Amino acid sequence: MSPSRRQLLHWTAALGTLLTTASPPARASDGALRARRLRPGDTLGLVSPANATFEREPLKLATEALQALGFQVKLGEFATARRGPFAGTDAQRAADVNAMFADDTVAGILALTGGSGCNRIVDRLDYDLIRRKPKFFGGFSDLTCLVNAIHRQTGLITFHSPVAGSEWNDFSVQSFKAVAMNAEAAVLRNPVATMGDDLVQRDERISTLRPGRAQGRLVGGNLTVLASMAGSPYFPDCRDGLLFLEDINEYIYRIDRCLSTLRLAGALQSLRGVVLGRFTKCEPGDGYGSLTLDEVFDDYFLPLNIPVFRGAAIGHIKRKLTVPVGARAEMDATAGTIRLLQPAVV
Repeated sequence: MSPSRRQLLHWTAALGTLLTTASPPARASDGALRARRLRPGDTLGLVSPANATFEREPLKLATEALQALGFQVKLGEFATARRGPFAGTDAQRAADVNAMFADDTVAGILALTGGSGCNRIVDRLDYDLIRRKPKFFGGFSDLTCLVNAIHRQTGLITFHSPVAGSEWNDFSVQSFKAVAMNAEAAVLRNPVATMGDDLVQRDERISTLRPGRAQGRLVGGNLTVLASMAGSPYFPDCRDGLLFLEDINEYIYRIDRCLSTLRLAGALQSLRGVVLGRFTKCEPGDGYGSLTLDEVFDDYFLPLNIPVFRGAAIGHIKRKLTVPVGARAEMDATAGTIRLLQPAVV
């Protein structure tokens, strides 16, 4: 082979690699912007937009888990900073997120932990940059703020997923891989629970509040965080949406209050369906009495006359689904499933 021919083939191959790894994906027909799927060998940017990590061991465990998934890990400049409960100042935490989107060596971005503080930086993100350089962005709990805001401001599908410091058990890993790495139009369903010697299944149960199927865009996450965003330009557009919700350590009257906030903001009136995840340790608290969670959910969701189910593996639990925010899906309230209508990544 002549030197010129060899050189041409070399540059052609290099150009193909560049186009595969660096070119931003185009918008799909549904208007959503999809990031490139994550692949083994990719570099994940690890950021702390919310709480500080107060000990070295959690960071070490999170890094080792992502490496075991096949990724290289790049730590944000301020990921180990601290100001009060937060991982550095507002400016530092926002700068880390923006820097990871700007860094062409970083394929995706994952939060180290949740907590609080994302609302303080949501208006400091560079949404024009994110729109130009779309990447996987994931987390849950307080990250509900950023995953919904990024989708609302840019159209980029983001991910309500484990944070890096979560327990990466087999169920969580397989769901993450199916949605974010294998680009599957996956069916999201609870893990298969073993009954042991009990006559009935007691764990990982689905309960149907109103049967039926519905299609729409997935929006949602932590109820308390979502309600705190109501009225802002970062709150998700819930029209024709499938709303998924979860929470932890909130008295039932506070759950009621947050759902009232969503109702008053108009977020419930044109939903297609509702998926309720786990409301971990959400209890009555002190006082003369309390509604039950059953009663609260019935009050807000049954009058909507749309499919609703409860108990999805979404929330502050060990075995978690990865749910793409902004992706179109079909929910089946009887089966307790969410079926993606197309892959959330390309």
